[in-house]
Amino acid sequence: MNAQHKTQAKVQNLAHKSLELSLAAPQVVAQRVGRMMLAGTHPSARDQQEFYRMGSEKVVAFYESWMGMWTQACTSYWQTAASLCTTPMLAPSSSNPLAAFGVGKATSRMVTQQVQAVTEVLDAGLTPVHAKAVRNAKRLSRSKR
Repeated sequence: MNAQHKTQAKVQNLAHKSLELSLAAPQVVAQRVGRMMLAGTHPSARDQQEFYRMGSEKVVAFYESWMGMWTQACTSYWQTAASLCTTPMLAPSSSNPLAAFGVGKATSRMVTQQVQAVTEVLDAGLTPVHAKAVRNAKRLSRSKR
């Protein structure tokens, strides 16, 4: 599988996670708001625990997402820097007069690499949020009130 196919598979995986998140998040919000309404002004200990969990897991998911994106961005930066060191200098020739402007095979490879890097950074940020939302949707849909 070449780099372009790997990138395409990662983009499809990212789209799949985004779709699942777009379905799970509203479901979790509806279930929790309904639970708050049923609890009223005197929530049970179980409801209080769920409400506390609701707030704390958002903070944890934010930090996991931010850290994942930051780590992946740094990794991608160093991969790109290493790639630039191995890319032959582009010199205009009779076969490719536009090489001086960065148009050629090396540029195509670098563009593919950058698309892959952006996809990996987005995936690193979405993964923790997606995991928590989908897990909560499953857990809350089967829990008794």
